[in-house]
Amino acid sequence: MVSTEYERRIAARFATFDQDGNGYIDREDFNAAAKALLAEFAVPARSDRGQALYAGAEAFWQGMAGIADRDGDQRITREEFVTGAVKRLRDNPDRFAEIARPFLHASLAVADPDGDGRATVSDTIRVLRVFHVPEGIARATAAALDTDGDGKIGEAEIIPAFARYFTVPE
Repeated sequence: MVSTEYERRIAARFATFDQDGNGYIDREDFNAAAKALLAEFAVPARSDRGQALYAGAEAFWQGMAGIADRDGDQRITREEFVTGAVKRLRDNPDRFAEIARPFLHASLAVADPDGDGRATVSDTIRVLRVFHVPEGIARATAAALDTDGDGKIGEAEIIPAFARYFTVPE
């Protein structure tokens, strides 16, 4: 795959992070995502799970800013996002997985109704919908993540899939 095709695919994924649609990613986008997820699952922000989610969102923002915010303005433009992915993540999806891990771990805890460390497929769809993933794609993605067909999805399935989606061409 030529670099321009890879860049086009990564640019299309920018909107997943730009929660307010203002054309850049910033700390507020990560906080908004955390707030929306807590509301969807009726988890209080001041609870342990709520605080872990906000801490994970901040860690994820800091990691992304370190990779992509080249001008240091605390905003990541679409161009910076693509450049960061191409130059720093394309050949190393594990790096992206590591910066996303605290947020994904905390998101899973919020969506895990019985505390077994795994979310149901239907709850995973809810999470994806909160993050503005279209319904059909959310359903297909959640079903694909349930690799053993038991109706549950754990961190071991979510983190590598998330990293591949944002760093590796399909």
